[in-house]
Amino acid sequence: MKIAKAIKSLCPDAEFSYINNDYSTIVWYVKPAEIPTEAEITAEVTRLQAEYDNKEYQRQRAAAYPSIAD
Repeated sequence: MKIAKAIKSLCPDAEFSYINNDYSTIVWYVKPAEIPTEAEITAEVTRLQAEYDNKEYQRQRAAAYPSIAD
């Protein structure tokens, strides 16, 4: 799932599927203008994970308190 999110982040209009976590098995249905490399996808996975991890506190606070509308 992380690979799919990374590819969609890099190429929002791309349509693809893949088997396991093997970058060589990505099947492109609608190719983007430039297909990202394995290194670019890996870097994007790392960036997205760091972004998610950095928002842990916000997720905990949101779950602990009701919304202002309540």
